[in-house]
Amino acid sequence: MSFVETEERAALRESVAALVKKYGQEYFTDCAREGRKTDELWEEAGKLGFIGVNLPEEYGGGGAGMYELAIVMEELAAGGSGLLMMVVSPAICGNIIARFGTDEQKQRWIPGLADGSITMAFGITEPDAGSNSHQITTTARRDGDEWLLTGRKVFISGVDQAQAVLIVARTEDSKTGRLKPALFIVPTDAEGFEAQVIEMDIINPEKQFTLFLDDVRLPADALVGSEDAALSQLFAGLNPERIMASASAVGMGRFALEKAVEYANQRTVWKTPIGAHQAVAHPLAQGKIELEMAKLMMQKAATLYDAGDDWGAAVPANMAKYAAGEAAAKIVDQAVQTLGGNGLTVEYGMAAMLPLSRLMRIAPVSREMILNFVSQTCLGLPKSY
Repeated sequence: MSFVETEERAALRESVAALVKKYGQEYFTDCAREGRKTDELWEEAGKLGFIGVNLPEEYGGGGAGMYELAIVMEELAAGGSGLLMMVVSPAICGNIIARFGTDEQKQRWIPGLADGSITMAFGITEPDAGSNSHQITTTARRDGDEWLLTGRKVFISGVDQAQAVLIVARTEDSKTGRLKPALFIVPTDAEGFEAQVIEMDIINPEKQFTLFLDDVRLPADALVGSEDAALSQLFAGLNPERIMASASAVGMGRFALEKAVEYANQRTVWKTPIGAHQAVAHPLAQGKIELEMAKLMMQKAATLYDAGDDWGAAVPANMAKYAAGEAAAKIVDQAVQTLGGNGLTVEYGMAAMLPLSRLMRIAPVSREMILNFVSQTCLGLPKSY
């Protein structure tokens, strides 16, 4: 792994930064407050090849990897317009279909996922299962050559802008009666599929939904990959999810830090800029250090994932998500503090970032579950649950 990005990656970073500069935080927050989607930015990013930069070239993608998609996510967030569906559609769903889908599934879905004309949500979390994906109760049962899905999902992002949802369900083993996890592509207009919005106190264009699946009938080819291998297949989607969440948090932290530093350089009290005072400067410097460390771990995870090492990528991907989420939350909070009263005004846009940055410590996986994972995997400690 090189600590110097290639010319191609540097050019990608520069191009995405130039695109998001046309939109910025004001566009993002206006869309959220007015109930609009960030369609213009999404569509332009798709046309420029940014959304599907990680997907196979033969199906319309950019032929690169998660490292490049993380660059796109980081720069969008650093420009004030982080797109949540980048985490879900090309990273989770796109990677899973690209790696485990049939050729017909790839031809059907990947070109649209790559250019942004198709958006796919991801449904794993359930009301009674929470972070325990082993307790998922959404069930898929065979009915001739078709499948019937029944169950509920909660906190599913962006269903109102998706054409389909990749649902994690469980199939029943007729010999043992055990329920085994499997992945199904469910069109959002399918009969028996219902989505209800969850009201959130977060200023964000993407909404959260509860899903109800009542004997949703699907064709045989709705199943992605093997009906017996979803746990291993999930790593193909959950590692990218954590990498992209890290990229979003790093970008958000960069955005807040830049605003705070600019203000600390310009705001003069008692004949000197407030940035000259260590009580202001040191927390910002600490934030910079923590962001850079999180970014390095994110890049390590992306490099291992792109090399095909799913298990090797799991630990750094989780560590990166933890570190980036903590760093972003602290930096946004410190940015508000640096700006003082201005940090709570609409003009400066810092206060709107507080709940979003706090979310980085909770989703898509909580810091407590990451600490459980590291305790058990890296330290060899016994499970606590």
